[in-house]
This record gives sequence, structure tokens and C-alpha cells, in this order.
Amino acid sequence: MTTPLVEMDGDEMTRILWKMIKDELILPFVDLKSEYYDLGLEYRDKTSDQVTVDSANATKKYGVAVKCATITPNVQRMSEYNLHEMWKSPNGTIRAMLDGTVFRTPITIPSIHPAVKFWKKPITIARHAYGDVYRDVEIKANEPGVAKLVFEGENGQREEQIIHTFKGPGVIQGMHNTDASIRSFAHSCFKYALDLKQTIWFATKDTISKKYDGRFKAIFEEVFEEYKDAFEKAGIEYFYTLIDDAVARVMRSEGGFIWACKNYDGDVMSDMVSTAFGSLAMMTSVLVSPDGKYEYEAAHGTVTRHYYKYLKGEETSTNPMATIFAWSGAFRKRGELDNLPELVHYADELEAACFDTLNAGIVTKDLANLMEGVTPVVKNSADFLKAIRENLEKRLA
Repeated sequence: MTTPLVEMDGDEMTRILWKMIKDELILPFVDLKSEYYDLGLEYRDKTSDQVTVDSANATKKYGVAVKCATITPNVQRMSEYNLHEMWKSPNGTIRAMLDGTVFRTPITIPSIHPAVKFWKKPITIARHAYGDVYRDVEIKANEPGVAKLVFEGENGQREEQIIHTFKGPGVIQGMHNTDASIRSFAHSCFKYALDLKQTIWFATKDTISKKYDGRFKAIFEEVFEEYKDAFEKAGIEYFYTLIDDAVARVMRSEGGFIWACKNYDGDVMSDMVSTAFGSLAMMTSVLVSPDGKYEYEAAHGTVTRHYYKYLKGEETSTNPMATIFAWSGAFRKRGELDNLPELVHYADELEAACFDTLNAGIVTKDLANLMEGVTPVVKNSADFLKAIRENLEKRLA
């Protein structure tokens, strides 16, 4: 390696797996250069979350990061970790600072058949990671009254719309997005589609939300003009449709494309796709900024239940596949950017060794009941990683 990866450590069982993966599958094979940031909840609290900001700035500097799963604290975690503050989601902070889009793709193997019988190839969900319901403001109306939507511009523009005249109690929600964020979302989607050489769909509900969703549609069409020629050369397409039509079409498709969704749609659809393909533990996630910065991670959380078992000294069979693929994805991108074919080769062989292991029926507990045509042999996490290492050593030899 010549340029460091930005390495973001995390929490609970995934933090334990993080070290195991490095010790078993990375350090024996790679002269690892990384700039390390501890995003574990305790250190985030100790630094008043400055470490998260620092890690995002480092990603801007070096261009490629790999991140372990982290805790977003709630009231229970405040007490459990004796926190000074209920810190925001690290993912949310990093996404905002990188202005990035999240792309999630299932890891598929022949012995685990998708729940949707037509699907033959992975479907990548591109999730806009800003605004909408995740940045909303809400009011609970406790009596009759009028709710209004008001915009007051700096240069004197004023627009007012009545949302609803309440006859009794109810609730009100205000959402927003920005042209700049939507434009970045579009650029990230089109660039990633060219990286993967895959057709991309985009879906909203502009027939109902004529201004809000209509703005998304218009900006995507405008930005696509910059990529139209490159798409034609790559033999791929950009396709827009309504979200309900997209859901119907995706169920009848063979897969093998990118499905771009607004924030909430992407959140929901990525879980649907991952479950339909097998397991959230087999779902990769990469954050891509419009200026070509990449942050790789697993799509799942910190596996709290297994961590508590681990603390009691009990054996766990936690699936590390998505975390391994976060590392391999980061190594591949680092190798491509730095013109290091050996590093790209290692990343390819690491993923191939994972498939060798799974296809031989050696699995963690979560996959055993999903496999068909193979007699699964369930291993604990440590032994599963050792099996992958054996296959990796064979391949690299």
C-alpha cells in the first residue's frame, strides 16, 4: 500500500469481529497502512463526537475509508454507557459531511435462493442520505386550528399554504430537501452506475407530490444530460418511473441493476432486498460522494445480542461476511486509485475465498436454514474465519 485507508473502528460484536478479521485475513497478507479512528461509543463520548468529524475529514483527504458498525445511542444506551449526551448517528454525520449516497448490494451464493423466484442477479439500492422524514419537524395539534406552510425568503418572497383546518386533535409534519443535495445524489448515482456498468432506475411519486418529488425528477433528468454519452458507450440506461410501478417491475425483474430511491424509500427497500436475498448480514454498503470519495461498511448493526453472549464467555456464530466485504471493497478501490494491481488481486481473492467457504457448506448459524442443495456445517465466528483463511492461502499460493 502507498496511501492509507481511513479505518473507523466500531462497537460491540462487530468490533470484536473487526479485530478477528484483521488478525486472520488482512495483516498476514497486506502491509496495511491505515489512519485509525476509534468510533466506539465510549471514545465518541470522550471526544464529544469530534472523532467522528475527524474521521470524515480524513476520508475527504484520503478518498477511501472502511467503517465498522457503530451504536446510535438511545435513552437506554445513555444509561448503559454513562454518556454525556445522546450523540447523533455517526453514519448520519459522515454522510452529511461527504454529501454522499448509500449503495447497498446483497452478497449472493447459489445455495441461497432469493425469496422472489425471478431474481437472478443482485439488486443494488441507492439511498439518498439527506432530508425528507429524517430531517423533519413535527407538531402535535391538541385542539382545533389551522396548520400553515410558510416560506419567507431573504429577498422578500413570501408564500403561504394552508395544510389543514383541524376540527380536533391531529399531527403535522414538515419535510425539506435542497437542490444541492438532490443534485449530488444524482451525480453519485450516475457515477456509480458507470463504475458498475449497470442500468439505473429512479423512482418517486411526482404524480402526487408534483413540486417535491417533481423536483427530484427534474434534477435527475437535468444531471443525466452530463452522463448520457458515457451511458450509451457503456451500454447502460437511465430509467425513471413512479415508485409503485418500480415496486411492481422489480418483482418481475431478473435484477442486476441499481434502484435509486429517496431517503425513506431507500431505507425500507434495502431491508426488503437484503431479506429477500437471504440475510442483512450478507448486505454490503458503500457511501459514495459526488466528488468520488468512498466509505465502505456493513449494512447491519453491532449485533448486540451476540455481544452480550460473548461477554459471558459463550460461543457465538456471528456472520462476518458484510464486514469482510467492506474491507475487500476498500482495498479494491484503494488499489484502483493508486494503480496497485496486487492489492486489487488480494481483494478479489479474499472475496473468492469467502465464496469457496460458503459454497462448501461451511457457514455461520444464520445461513444454515437458508441453504438448499448443500449440507451446511455450522461454525463459530473464529472457526469460520479460519476456514476462509485456509481457502485464501490456497488461492494466493
